[in-house]
Amino acid sequence: MSVDPITEKFKRLIAIIQSAKSAAVAFSGGVDSSFLCYAAAQTLGGNALAITIASPMLPKTEIDAARQIAAQLGIAHILLHEDEIDKVVAENPADRCYHCKKIEFGAIQRAAAERGIETVFDGSNVDDEGDYRPGLKALSELKIASPLREAGLHKAEIRELSRRFELPTWDKPAFACLASRIPYGEKISREKLIRIEGAEDILRGAGFVQFRVRSHGDIARIEVAPDERRRFFDEALLDSIAGQIKALGFLYAAFELEGYKMGSLNRALTETSA
Repeated sequence: MSVDPITEKFKRLIAIIQSAKSAAVAFSGGVDSSFLCYAAAQTLGGNALAITIASPMLPKTEIDAARQIAAQLGIAHILLHEDEIDKVVAENPADRCYHCKKIEFGAIQRAAAERGIETVFDGSNVDDEGDYRPGLKALSELKIASPLREAGLHKAEIRELSRRFELPTWDKPAFACLASRIPYGEKISREKLIRIEGAEDILRGAGFVQFRVRSHGDIARIEVAPDERRRFFDEALLDSIAGQIKALGFLYAAFELEGYKMGSLNRALTETSA
């Protein structure tokens, strides 16, 4: 009788979580951290806690979703409010994510320690090792545990397990913080983040599922999933979206022909180092 490799990885994950006795999960409301919260709540019960950093980098829609998902998963949940953008992070260097993670996970560790919890989990998976992820260095330095990676789980497997357990996030589109829409070296400000958030709300309201609005100064560069691009070949829709985005303060609304690509702004780093 063959053994389902995904089920075996899930068993490995549960064993990893059990060894912690109690844990706080850095919770964004995305696919990975939601699945990890589910596993932690099922394994540790009241000794599991979800912590969300509510900062200008995270849209209000994601904060609201995190609250709802935590309630559905049955895990205790707290919000840590960060109203200011750190000066180094705001300068947007190529290792911005390292500095941001160092600050945010440090805050999560302190909040967990205040509640008698020593272990902090993050939701990174095996696939995260294949992209440019300076934040992983910060997690290593802070000794943050990554049970999904340790269990050998890939994104597709996490989605499949989430589907099996009927989690509401199993097919949720990939998401990253709003700062990832701004090219490295271009300063991050609250105003830019609000403008990007508003532009992406427009695409969401138009029915698009997977998208990004990359901010290049006064230009909004729209990316949608390749299989959603054909919807843009409608003059009325083009005029409507362009008008709404320009009303937010962008001078130009441009369309990325090849569609959405995860980490597309990282290409500039590759080209610079080549």
